[in-house]
Amino acid sequence: MRIGIVCPYSWDVPGGVQFHIRDLAEHLDGLGHEVSVLAPSDDETVLPPYVVSAGRAVPVPYNGSVARLNFGLLSAARVRRWVHDGDFDVLHIHEPAAPSLALLTCWAARGPIVATFHTSNPRSRAMIAAYPILQSALEKISARIAVSEYARRTLVEHLGGDAVVIPNGVDVDFFARAEPKPEWQGTPDAPTIGFIGRIDEPRKGLPVLVEALPKILGEQPGTRLLVAGRGDEEEAVAALPAGMRERVEFLGMVSDEDKARLLRSVDLYVAPNTGGESFGIILVEAMSAGAPVLASDLDAFAQVLDAGSAGELFTNEDPEALASAAVRLLRSPAAREELTARGGRHVRRFDWQTVGADVLAVYETVTDGAASVAPDERTGLRARLGLARD
Repeated sequence: MRIGIVCPYSWDVPGGVQFHIRDLAEHLDGLGHEVSVLAPSDDETVLPPYVVSAGRAVPVPYNGSVARLNFGLLSAARVRRWVHDGDFDVLHIHEPAAPSLALLTCWAARGPIVATFHTSNPRSRAMIAAYPILQSALEKISARIAVSEYARRTLVEHLGGDAVVIPNGVDVDFFARAEPKPEWQGTPDAPTIGFIGRIDEPRKGLPVLVEALPKILGEQPGTRLLVAGRGDEEEAVAALPAGMRERVEFLGMVSDEDKARLLRSVDLYVAPNTGGESFGIILVEAMSAGAPVLASDLDAFAQVLDAGSAGELFTNEDPEALASAAVRLLRSPAAREELTARGGRHVRRFDWQTVGADVLAVYETVTDGAASVAPDERTGLRARLGLARD
């Protein structure tokens, strides 16, 4: 099958959507499909052979963050050329409601289109206001996927229609077989806590974790916080007493391999995100690596962690609750081992072997192969996938 995938966000700025698209493309390629990804990127970015650059992106406020998107007349021309030259059996666009390449592809495409919605935002005035502009493009979508129930709810409430929920995928074994790094591992008296995310994006929650750190250190003085991500390191710890700042170690941007090794090394992974999350891929990666997970009780996080069974939850934006839960877990190896075991059993449902098969089933349903499905079965599939009517 010839598959064209459209990435809305700049390829050179790491993020969950980009990682999802990269891993999906590589999974499909490994199965023998011909895959091309269209994505914004800077001129100097080294791209994988399956990625086609649509040119530079510009920063745009979107979903409580700043996304680097590509939109305009030149981009539209590049999209049309890519769609024409690719002659794809199916196009898979991501975040079509954003002013991005995905929306331009909707307007340019003629064949089957699958759209994945990642955004979870229960009060998006921008999405409601943009609906009249989006409507002509959205009506061309053949099938809709949402990465979580909360992303599906955002779609239904703001744009209408429905979607099948297929979560983001992870190569579970890649994280499970990573080698721990001795300098990142803790001891009973000096455990390590991990955080991975953009330091200077408040909704990723590092300020909440830093605010909780004095209480954690008061109970577990040897604790180290390992932070991987880009941002202003001095500003991140400015609120800490000077004597505690040395307990925070900044690792900068890390490779996929080092991310897996970090998650395999820490005694506890903390996800203090405060909002705007539709899924929580880092939680799945942490569980895959065997890290016990402590996360804010966002709806999307609770779903990924099986309502707190596969990882512990604390009250969102409550440093005291975070600190209390972290101290209790750091003091109890048995509790952490139980979380690791439960997370390891739960996480297999997010492996690409399962997720990739579900995505392919959607592709096959919207292409000509769906014609071989019995009429009554096709009706059920179309309703389940939120497909446009014949």
